[in-house]
Amino acid sequence: MASPGELSKLYSAVVADVLDKLGYRNQILSSRIHALTPVQKVSGRVFTAKAVAVAEIPEHPYELEMKAIDTMQAGDVLVVDAGHNQESAFWGELLSTACVAKGVQGIVMTGCTRDLWALNAMSFPVFGIGATPADSMGRLDVVEIGQPIEIDGVSTKNGDLILGDLDGVVIIPSEVAEQAINKALEKIAGENTVRDELAAGVPVAEVFKKHGIL
Repeated sequence: MASPGELSKLYSAVVADVLDKLGYRNQILSSRIHALTPVQKVSGRVFTAKAVAVAEIPEHPYELEMKAIDTMQAGDVLVVDAGHNQESAFWGELLSTACVAKGVQGIVMTGCTRDLWALNAMSFPVFGIGATPADSMGRLDVVEIGQPIEIDGVSTKNGDLILGDLDGVVIIPSEVAEQAINKALEKIAGENTVRDELAAGVPVAEVFKKHGIL
């Protein structure tokens, strides 16, 4: 299996290109999901959760949300299908603090955060769709963890890899993770050569014909 260190060397666009060529052309989450914190890159293993809107406070609020954090291991990224819910904040400072202590690498969610005043001073990446001061209790509740989910038409499961940066977020299926990462590293090496030739004034068409990279 490719190492987390190798994954962190990559960027989302090159991984998306490689997955396209491998036949995985629907691995990119919606452009609505973006970095909400100054740390604008996240990478690691997927750990899934699904949250749904609720109309009243559950008997055991936050139960599965806390269980997810307690279950995750170093190197995991919490990936949450929250239905693009903007009515409350699924995430915040204290949950991020707990994740940092465990070595969890970040969160990617179709939900909102709060406590940005504190998160902005932390080294924990939070990707989501916005911010709001409203608490999730009685508004949004986790109903499943560790089960396959679908976000924006992209299916993912525990053990897949995820990479997010300023361009967006891409999911790498575990079945092709090692192959995709190796090919992405090769493509980056090729892009470095192309960049040097373009900077030297070699015509774009000539460079593309030679390397097949743009």
